[in-house]
Amino acid sequence: MVDAYDGRVDFYIADPSDPLIKVYNKVFPNTFKSQEDMPKSMKEHLRYPVDFFNIQAKMFSSYHMKRPNVFYNKEDVWDTPKELYDGKEQRMQSYYLIMKLPGEEKAEFVLLLPFVPTQKSNMIAWLAARSDGENYGSLLLYQFPKQKLIYGPLQIEARIDQDPKISQQITLWSQSGSRVVRGNLLVIPIEDSLVYVEPLYLQAESSQLPELKRVIVSYDKKISMKQNLSAALMDIFNVEQKTLSDLERTVAKSETSLEVIGSSDWKELAQQALASFERAQQKQREGDWSGYGSELKSLSEMLQNLEAISREEATIESPKDTSGSEETTLPSAE
Repeated sequence: MVDAYDGRVDFYIADPSDPLIKVYNKVFPNTFKSQEDMPKSMKEHLRYPVDFFNIQAKMFSSYHMKRPNVFYNKEDVWDTPKELYDGKEQRMQSYYLIMKLPGEEKAEFVLLLPFVPTQKSNMIAWLAARSDGENYGSLLLYQFPKQKLIYGPLQIEARIDQDPKISQQITLWSQSGSRVVRGNLLVIPIEDSLVYVEPLYLQAESSQLPELKRVIVSYDKKISMKQNLSAALMDIFNVEQKTLSDLERTVAKSETSLEVIGSSDWKELAQQALASFERAQQKQREGDWSGYGSELKSLSEMLQNLEAISREEATIESPKDTSGSEETTLPSAE
């Protein structure tokens, strides 16, 4: 850690069992500190180093094979997948994500890299390095079954090119003094599924500053291109196109209406809608987009029920039009 004000440098040991750091610690006594002595505010910002992770991933692509004959014949060698960036194929680089790993209760900061079999494009596994708390430095491998086809990044790029609406829009933007820049494709694991996200930029020939125009999201067999990530996710998961702020205002309005009407149905539905909205926000923070879409869909149904009750109450309470009708004399209470 380097102090930005006075230049003071503090060295902390992350892995006391590492043979190299043991030697350095003996050669330079009183120079290194234990990671337990690191301030809590600093621990929260620790990141697993990219270069170190890339070297480990490169070695692991061959040394994950445990059977000697398979290793000797190189029958199951993995490789880093390719992606399209700015119209050219390139090797995919590892990237940081905030996500909830399988079997964990909360989201955490991880460094992730997918794998594909050598000379193939389907995805076979992904490797993640953890950075939070006691899990700092540990690696997690998630391997897909070989008998099931999991789309790799290059296959998703091909599916994007084959989509008529997306390819037509890209061709249109690529004319009249501008060009389309397709950004890095991100593979985001969600429970037992994968979501693929790719930004789309538009850059004028007279400018060197690309502008984000669209976001492409692929999930299962669906592909959607919208103006932002939230809209694309809502389209993928068949959620009504409303922003969270719109939903929040609608729910707040519904809560106010129940006080006026005093209906138990209003109160129960409004409470359920508020709870669903809070769960959707939590899912969004955790990066659980599948759960996020499910909660928004449930919330949309609840709001439709609230609207139906509102129309029903308005119909019951509104006076009927008596113009042109015969006057009727009601019998006296006596």
